[in-house]
Amino acid sequence: MRTLHRFRRWLFAPLVYLAALLLLLEDWLWNLGSRVMNRLAQWPPLHRLEAWICRLGPKAALVLFVLPATLLFPVKLLALWAMANGYPLTGVTVIVLAKLGGAAAVARLYLLTRPVLMTIVWFAALLGWFLALKERWIERLRATRAWRKVEALRKAFHHWRQHATPRPGSWLARFRRLLRRFRRRWDTR
Repeated sequence: MRTLHRFRRWLFAPLVYLAALLLLLEDWLWNLGSRVMNRLAQWPPLHRLEAWICRLGPKAALVLFVLPATLLFPVKLLALWAMANGYPLTGVTVIVLAKLGGAAAVARLYLLTRPVLMTIVWFAALLGWFLALKERWIERLRATRAWRKVEALRKAFHHWRQHATPRPGSWLARFRRLLRRFRRRWDTR
């Protein structure tokens, strides 16, 4: 019995790590999409639309929450068809853009409809179960030696990037100036 348990753990461990990595990617996309949609929400017509979404009832909010995934499914199928018919770059590009757009839309809709969605008993229970499962998987991933090594590399790279001073005329110095200029313009809006 002990051997069977060990074999099962050995067999499913890569799947758990893959799922945890996908969930971390989804979290990153979720956060990025939230920031982008927060900026877009300042546009008056979109602001009025969001105010209307906040006033929806539970069933309408649930339908609206599921709508982006439902609408993007045929787009992803067309992308797979394009890849199967000799257009792999087009297909991958469409899938990535659909994933980014879908994550941004779902993140914003979730923030707007969450108070109403949590009044649906089965939705609240399912969300609690999913978030607990996600946290367990991510904790298992963070407990691995590989994760600690990647995290140390990320911190070292971040430290190097913050403290490295590029030569005044190099492309890196010009790129940093361009980024600072872009950030200043973006922050003043």
